Amino acid sequence: MHLGSLYTAVASFLDARAHRGRWLLRIEDIDKPREIAGSADRILRTLRTFGMEWDGEAVRQSDRIDLYAAALRRLETRNLTFGCSCSRLQLEDDSRYPGTCRMHPAVAGAPTAIRLLVEPALVYFADRIQGAYRQDVAAAVGDIILKRRDRLFAYVLAVVVDDAAQGITHIVRGADLLDNTPRQIYLQQQLGLPLPVYAHVPVLTEPDDTKLAKSRRSVGVDSVSALPQLLAIFSMLGLPVPASLAGATTTQAWDWAIAHWDIRKVPKRLNVRVTG
Repeated sequence: MHLGSLYTAVASFLDARAHRGRWLLRIEDIDKPREIAGSADRILRTLRTFGMEWDGEAVRQSDRIDLYAAALRRLETRNLTFGCSCSRLQLEDDSRYPGTCRMHPAVAGAPTAIRLLVEPALVYFADRIQGAYRQDVAAAVGDIILKRRDRLFAYVLAVVVDDAAQGITHIVRGADLLDNTPRQIYLQQQLGLPLPVYAHVPVLTEPDDTKLAKSRRSVGVDSVSALPQLLAIFSMLGLPVPASLAGATTTQAWDWAIAHWDIRKVPKRLNVRVTG
């Protein structure tokens, strides 16, 4: 776990607890070939060390493949999908999917992805932090991949299905996913699923504005360093931390932050630089 992911988790946790909501934990391990052994358990330990306890059992996407397959079948029976044999190399010069296999059949015998037919339409949502956001998904990215050529389900399908299945009403996450949200909303609409309320906190970046890498500024899990990092994160989220909290326990720090949480105070920016 790195500082950026902890910061986003803290924002989500604060918003849920301040509204007496349930904070649910989901391990998004749908891409098994890229999963690092033991990483999920290390994340859980880190969250607990920083005083974050989730409600119910942690959900793992790798256990929910049947749900994703059922959602895909619903779209297929309505003729909202098509097979695509285009490789990344073939599409590397295109800023959006040009509809190659929508107009022409996929190459016989080639690995085939499943794409969602995306028609021109303006998707709008009101983000609780960033404000009004609009995107024509067809113009921005074209037809969306739901199942990859390697037969793994795509992130966009998995999270949309999971959000509905878990009864998610509010989502707090990083602004790097802001432009991905209209694509999820479009898919939610095609599946007839409820739309959550979204809030996108600024992404933490290095001084040169590059996104905080997972290999840098890793978060220590010892109790000595937990409180100072937690207070620093509160400050970055717009909470004016009083000096008296420097000698507090982690529980006392959380109690204070939950009582003072106001999402309107979170900086309305796409990124925040981390220095020092």
